[in-house]
Amino acid sequence: MSLRPFHLAFPVHDLAAAREFYGAFMGCREGRSSDHWIDFDLYGHQIVAHLDPAMTPRPIHNAVDGHDVPVPHFGIVLTMPQWEQLAQRLKDAGVKFGIEPYVRFKGQVGEQATMFFTDPSGNALEFKAFADDSQLFAT
Repeated sequence: MSLRPFHLAFPVHDLAAAREFYGAFMGCREGRSSDHWIDFDLYGHQIVAHLDPAMTPRPIHNAVDGHDVPVPHFGIVLTMPQWEQLAQRLKDAGVKFGIEPYVRFKGQVGEQATMFFTDPSGNALEFKAFADDSQLFAT
């Protein structure tokens, strides 16, 4: 069975800033759009930035492997080469990381490369990769 693309709609306070962030920094191809929303192709998945000029992010944080992980957040599980390429592209673009790229749970079940950052509207994103994809749901 092959996975089907997921769809995620999320609020942003500024569509131009979202277009710059997801298009230029993240490398997402833009799809349909209007004055109130923009479709983006995030590694084959459809994410839609919807305008909410009054939005005020209220993230909470949970401790994971010694870091404060923002909740809610979203992202993609990439291959290790894709993750390394994205981490470098974001560093080169000067994106500020909430949690710098590193390997979490090193030497343990579920070892993974991860990084956290926010878009201009404060939406938290996590991108991760596993050296062994079978570890994704390992306990």
